[in-house]
Amino acid sequence: MKKIIISSVAAALLAVSVNAAETYGPFPITVKGYEGKKENSVSYTGQIARHTIEKSLKKLATKGNGKPNPELKAKMMAYYAGKDADRLIMDPTTKGDFKVKQTKIAEISKGKNLKGKTYKGLVSGFPGQMTGPEVVEFWIDKASSTKGGYDPLTGYMYNQLISKFLMGAVAYSQAVDNYLDERLEANKNPNNKPYKKGTQYTGKEHVWDEAFGYFGIPAHALNLTPKNIYDIAKKKDLASADFNKDGVVDLKTEMAFGPAYYAAGFDKSGTNYTQTIVQAFIDGRKLITSAKGEKLTDSQRVELKKYAQVIKTNWEKVLAEAAFKYAGSVYKDLIKINAILEGENGDIKKAYKTYAKHWGELKGFLLSLQTSGKDLGGTAVRLNRLSGFSPVSVTGSQVTGIDSEGNYIASGNKSLTNYMVDMIKIQKVLDDRFGLEAKQKDVTGKMQALLDSMGDGASAEND
Repeated sequence: MKKIIISSVAAALLAVSVNAAETYGPFPITVKGYEGKKENSVSYTGQIARHTIEKSLKKLATKGNGKPNPELKAKMMAYYAGKDADRLIMDPTTKGDFKVKQTKIAEISKGKNLKGKTYKGLVSGFPGQMTGPEVVEFWIDKASSTKGGYDPLTGYMYNQLISKFLMGAVAYSQAVDNYLDERLEANKNPNNKPYKKGTQYTGKEHVWDEAFGYFGIPAHALNLTPKNIYDIAKKKDLASADFNKDGVVDLKTEMAFGPAYYAAGFDKSGTNYTQTIVQAFIDGRKLITSAKGEKLTDSQRVELKKYAQVIKTNWEKVLAEAAFKYAGSVYKDLIKINAILEGENGDIKKAYKTYAKHWGELKGFLLSLQTSGKDLGGTAVRLNRLSGFSPVSVTGSQVTGIDSEGNYIASGNKSLTNYMVDMIKIQKVLDDRFGLEAKQKDVTGKMQALLDSMGDGASAEND
């Protein structure tokens, strides 16, 4: 029988977790015949590296000076599509007492980028009939030549569009449409073989770990409150992040990234997305480990797929909740803009920029929902039509297309009040389809009053 040895680091984690909730790992080596020095079979560093790339791209997207900037574009592309070992982590970085252990992406995992993992399907909610990678590269090009990454003519805030879309098109898409889907089949990454020659983890162990890594949650999340996790993502709570008490935050296991940040943000108001998802990940990993390096039986895979479905359903709800929230934010932004246009005091440029930010977050999450490999059918059509290709401008126009030279085409004459109705409809569509629980910034109760203010001819049914 193989003797299982727990490393000093793993032992420290286990000692800290006595009388505490479960953590995601360490898990013992179960690979038959493994002769290496590794003593923990958990590995998802590549996924964490990609979270830091996404956050770094978001930061870079705000660095434009308003003119064509080949140097900035090349740098952004190096993060998105390159594998340079010298790429610095631009976010998350040390902030005051919140000290981050790693400074380079390669310190987490070498040779990682986002392009190879980005959703390859057509993105029908944005003009141009582009694939996921093409949309991101198009935005990178625009962001690099736009001052601060914000274009007031179109209302595009590129850092928000890039970040929120990649949370879906990479993390969510890879997890739910790859690792927790086809990779769980019997003929994919079997559990009675190492993932690759010489690795300390089996095929199914690593597949499951990679999906967990894409959720971007601290390994000790079940020991934390939603507020703890939320504040870790904000770099405000070193004590909660630093599980092994070495004084620094190890991005590999102790940091909270996008998907987990949003789940925790909703859970602060009473939902339970984070714990449900993390517990399903832990329970699934324990099931795989219990096979002791043997091929999973059909009944074990059936049980594993049940855990996977819990994760998929709740992760999808987190994205839908985020879109719901930002639709409410856009609605409230439009109230403020209308008031300023009607003569009330206020800075229209500042109000419009806030509106653009919230719209970018809304649109990014709506597009993310469409990258799971599951056909949302008429739901996707309605959400894309209601949101449009861009926010409605104060003159009533929206982006309707892209010409052969990559310039935006805008037209239309929609009132901002009509667009407020569209935001209510978006919230209704999301709730009807996904059965939301948090529903932050819910404005669905405003529909009738808004229609009454618009007078005859207004309809709740028109998209």
